[in-house]
Amino acid sequence: MVFGIDLEKSSNSKSNSSENDLASVISRHTEDYDLYVAKSNPSCINQKEGHQLRKGLDSRHTTMIAIGGALGTGLLIGTGSALKQAGPGAIFIAYAFIGMVVFMVMSGLGEVATFVPLNGFANYAQRYVDDALGFACGYVYLFKYLILPANQLVAGSLTVQYWVSKETLNPGVWITIFLAIILAINLLGIRFFGEIEFYLSALKVITCLGVIILMFIIALGGGPTHERLGFRFWKDPGAFLEYKDSSKDLLIEGSLGKFVSFISVLITAVFAYLGTELVGITFSETRNPRRSIPKAIKLTFYRILVFYILSILFLGMCVSATDPLLLTASGNSASASPFVIAIKNARINGLDHVINGCILLFVLSAANSDMYVCSRTVYSLAVAGYAPKIFTKTSKRGVPYYGIALNFAFTLLAYMTVSSSAAQVFTYFVNVVSLTGLIAWSCILVIHIRFMAACKAQGIDRTRDLAYKSPLQPYGSYFALTVCVLVIFLKNFTVFLGKPFTYKSFITGYIVLPVFLIMYFGYKFYFKTSIIPSSEVDLVTFKDVIDEEAERYAAEDAEKQAIKQAEGKTFDKAWFYDKCIGWLF
Repeated sequence: MVFGIDLEKSSNSKSNSSENDLASVISRHTEDYDLYVAKSNPSCINQKEGHQLRKGLDSRHTTMIAIGGALGTGLLIGTGSALKQAGPGAIFIAYAFIGMVVFMVMSGLGEVATFVPLNGFANYAQRYVDDALGFACGYVYLFKYLILPANQLVAGSLTVQYWVSKETLNPGVWITIFLAIILAINLLGIRFFGEIEFYLSALKVITCLGVIILMFIIALGGGPTHERLGFRFWKDPGAFLEYKDSSKDLLIEGSLGKFVSFISVLITAVFAYLGTELVGITFSETRNPRRSIPKAIKLTFYRILVFYILSILFLGMCVSATDPLLLTASGNSASASPFVIAIKNARINGLDHVINGCILLFVLSAANSDMYVCSRTVYSLAVAGYAPKIFTKTSKRGVPYYGIALNFAFTLLAYMTVSSSAAQVFTYFVNVVSLTGLIAWSCILVIHIRFMAACKAQGIDRTRDLAYKSPLQPYGSYFALTVCVLVIFLKNFTVFLGKPFTYKSFITGYIVLPVFLIMYFGYKFYFKTSIIPSSEVDLVTFKDVIDEEAERYAAEDAEKQAIKQAEGKTFDKAWFYDKCIGWLF
C-alpha cells in the first residue's frame, strides 16, 4: 500500500484495461521509497530501472555547489587583467552590474526548476519553448563541458609549477594524478560527489572570506608596513583608465578610451561569473527540491555581494592598476593573482604559497564539478531524444557512466600541454567554447520568460501557486536577456580596434554563435518544429511527483520537529547549522 493505493489490486485491474491506461502508472524510484503516480507521459526512459539518476543531494549540498560553481580562478586571478585594463572604479561597477544579471538568471532558473526539476537545460527548453532550442542549447552547453575539465587539469598542472618546475617533473604526471582523483569521485555516486563538493566549496568560502578580510585590513594599514591605503589608487592612477593595447601599439584617450576599457572588462566580469548556472544540473538529483532550490537561489544575491563586490572593492584599494608586479603577471599560479600582489606589497611573507594552494583547490573542484555537469548534460540530451539512448544507462549508484566515459576521452586533451604548439591550439579551442556560457544564460532567461507566459495563459498565479517566485519580473528577465545578447556580440569587439586585425581571436571568439544558430534553425526546418503556444505548454507532467515528494518531506520534517520538541532537543546541531552556518552555505 503506497499513498492509499493497493499496488497489487491496481496492477490486476490495469491488466484488463487498454494499453494507454496500463501506461498511465509509472514507477519513480528515489533513494528512500517507491512512489507510484499517474503520469501523462509515462514513456520517459529516465523512469526505467537502470536509467535513473539518484536523489542523493541534500539542501546543504545544493547550496554549496551553487556557491562553489561561482568561485574559481576567475576571481582570484582573472580580476588582475581587468584591474590593469580599466582601473578599480570600472571593475567595481562592471562586476556589480553583471552580478545583477547573474542573479536574475539564477532566480529565473530557480522558479522554473522549483516547479518541476528536470535533468538539464535542454529538457527545460524542450518543455517550455521549442524542441529546436532544446537541441541547440543542450549541445552548445555540452561542448563547453567536454573541453573545460581538460582545461582545468592543464591549469592545475601550471599551478603546481609554482613549486615544482616542469623541468623537474613532467606536467603530464600531475594531470594523471588529478584526472584519477576526479574520475574516482564521479564514479562513486552522487552522494559521495555531493559530500566532496560540499567540503571543497566550504574551503572555497573560507578562503575567499579570509582574503576579503585581509584586503580590508591591508587597506586600513593593518599590515606590517602600517601604510594606510584607503582610496589612494582611485585618485592615482585613477578609478577609470584609458584603453591601451600594447600588442597593437594602440591608445584611445579621453572619455571614449575610458568607456572602451569599461566595456572590455564588462566581458571579463561575465567570464568570472560563468559556471554559476551549473547548480541547475544538480536539481534533478536533489532531495526535497521545493525546499532546497529556493534556498540555494535566494542566497545568490548575498553571495555575489560578499564574494565578488566586496572583494573587488577592497582589491582596488590595495593594488594599483599600474603596479609593476601586476603588469608583468602571467600564468595560472599565485604569481598572477592580484591578491598575492597586495600581500607581497604589504610585506606579509609565506601567504603566497597558501594562496597558490587555494588556487589549486579551486581548479580541482572546478574540474570535478565540470566532469559531473558534462555527464549529466549528455544524459539529459539522451533523455530528450537528442543523443543515443546508451547515454541514459546508469550504474547501481545512479551514475551515467557512458557520459563520464565520453568526458574522460575529452580530458585526455589535457596532455596536449606537453607540446607548446599543441598548447596554443588548445588555447584557441578553449576560446571557441567560452561563448557557450553566455548562450546558456540567454536560453535560461528565454525559458523563464516562456514559463511565466504559460503560467499566465493557463491561470496559474505565480505568487500563490509557486513555491518560489523570481523577483522583479517580468522586467528582470527581459533586462538580463538584453544584456546577455549585447555581451555576446561585444565579446571580442577589441579585435576591430587598431591594426593588425587579429582574425584568429575573432574566429575562435565568435564561431560558437553561428554554430548555435545553425543547429537551432537546422533542427527547426528539418523537423518542422515551432515555438509552443503558451496555452499548450505542458505544466502537468511530473508535477504530481514533485507535489507528492513535497508533502512527504513536509510530513517528515514536522514529525522530526515534534520528536525534537518532545525530547527537549530543540537547540541541537541541526538547529545550529541552519541558524548559524546554513544562511551562508
